[in-house]
Amino acid sequence: METKLVSTLSQAISAAGLTDGMTISFHHHLRNGDYVLNLVLAEIARLGIRGLTLNASSLFDIHLPLMQHIRSGVVGKLQTGYVSAGIGRHLSAGILAEPVEFRSHGTRAADIAAGRVPIDVAFIAAPAADCRGNCTGKLGRAACGSLGYAIPDALHAKTVIVITDTILPYPLADWSISEAYVDYVVQVEEIGNPQGILSGTTQITRDPVGLIMAELAAQAIAASGLLKDGFSFQTGAGGASLAAAAFLKEIMLREHIQGSFALGGITGYLVDMLRAGCFRQLMDVQCFDLDAVSSIRDDPRHREISAIHYAAPGSRGAVTDSLDVVILGATEIDTEFNVNVHTDSAGCLMGGSGGHTDAAAGAALTIIIAPLFRARLPIITQHVTCISTPGTSVDLLVTQRGLAVNPAKPELARRLQAAGLPVVDIHRLKAQAESITGVPRPVPRGSRVAANILGRDGAIQDQVMTLPEEG
Repeated sequence: METKLVSTLSQAISAAGLTDGMTISFHHHLRNGDYVLNLVLAEIARLGIRGLTLNASSLFDIHLPLMQHIRSGVVGKLQTGYVSAGIGRHLSAGILAEPVEFRSHGTRAADIAAGRVPIDVAFIAAPAADCRGNCTGKLGRAACGSLGYAIPDALHAKTVIVITDTILPYPLADWSISEAYVDYVVQVEEIGNPQGILSGTTQITRDPVGLIMAELAAQAIAASGLLKDGFSFQTGAGGASLAAAAFLKEIMLREHIQGSFALGGITGYLVDMLRAGCFRQLMDVQCFDLDAVSSIRDDPRHREISAIHYAAPGSRGAVTDSLDVVILGATEIDTEFNVNVHTDSAGCLMGGSGGHTDAAAGAALTIIIAPLFRARLPIITQHVTCISTPGTSVDLLVTQRGLAVNPAKPELARRLQAAGLPVVDIHRLKAQAESITGVPRPVPRGSRVAANILGRDGAIQDQVMTLPEEG
């Protein structure tokens, strides 16, 4: 039987024809446990290839060696959906000559599929594969669950290299990506540490303020008229969002409501809701913890989906467009309900839209959970530092001091008021926060553009400037 196995990563890169100026891609299903991006870039640097565009679905602090490859000229351009704070500090300091391009996860997938963002060589970290390239994230010692963000690249890149540390007999059962799309397979010692997918907050909050907001969010969903049989739901992995899911679970069990599906990056808490009968299916583009990894391997109701199927604008069927409710977080929100999840309060890059913008655009009810202030800085501003998700896609802000409804949703406001929930004008909430924290000073900005934030229509939605130059 013909094999696609090559002996070394260097041989695979050479066979793929990678040369100066091309575009390479990587994916974040191993999150802060990923070894593959660093491994590949070190080999590319050794081969003397330069001026590459790096397209990564997300970047984490484990990828900080990338900064040296930018400084040395191996990588000249960067496209991504999210960056961790460590990476963001370097990008905000202007390490790149050209602005970073930020896309939502759905827009990234759509642009790759349409050829607007061509990928020359896709490097796919696969926890298990066979000699012909069938691969999965459900098996192997680095099992991470869904490979949903890598699937668009596998389908549309000019050359696809699967990198694995576990070769299984051909044919691999229940593959995530078929051999039909794979050119080369390389076995390495380790592709990553699956414990790293737990990076970030993936535990229900115990903070009293967070629990107040979570309960208010669940009550708002119940009052919205959307919580009934067939209900569909997505939530982020933040502590308050997960707590809201726990409160929602209690309501659904008490009222004998069975939803159709839960969506997105899946956590063990959504797995518990599936097992309790709250949903008929989970639609999973990425696993956020090891409970979710076990579930997607063992439970046929837990379905792996591609990033195209998840959220690509203009596709024949994005699941986000069938969402009833999504719960999301915010770094800032302004009085027009625009949300920032790209920068911190000082204007430094430390995040990204990911699926935030996609889910907000598709859901019938988009809820933002955020405290009135953090670290003595108000969350509600007159104008956010960066528009990540437009206010036209946001319906409700939940804080510990009340719920602010977008004026474009008067029926929602009436329903919440009829349920006895504390509906408060967003300007009043802003004033309450500022009476405690004071009015923050304007964020100083540098003279160069550090990042272009692309909207779901492909146009530049906003820009993040570099940090102020010293001296």
